[in-house]
Amino acid sequence: MDKTEKAKLGGVNKEICQTIVNMVDYAEDSIVSRTILDKSTGTITIFAFDKGQRLSEHTSPYDAVIQVLDGKAQVTINGRKNEIAAGQLIVMPANASHSVAAEVKFKMMLIMIRS
Repeated sequence: MDKTEKAKLGGVNKEICQTIVNMVDYAEDSIVSRTILDKSTGTITIFAFDKGQRLSEHTSPYDAVIQVLDGKAQVTINGRKNEIAAGQLIVMPANASHSVAAEVKFKMMLIMIRS
């Protein structure tokens, strides 16, 4: 694996079992992210949100899946609020207005499908 490929994987080693929830740490008053996979067909990114942090309302031209790994969050899609907790997931359709808010600390995996 060359340096470029390893950088795209956020330093994650292929073919080695890892615990997703431990791949990113919480940071005070911050949102921390780590890209696990970045391909032309899509990305997988792990996020850790401190309590009170949020991603403001926006859209994406791609379908995406949020899977909560730890804690719980409020995900609003096209004005509809959804409370999701560890072990649950939600699909955000392409071009849908959406936001993510952390009422408590939480971690999520975002899978974005580009094709």
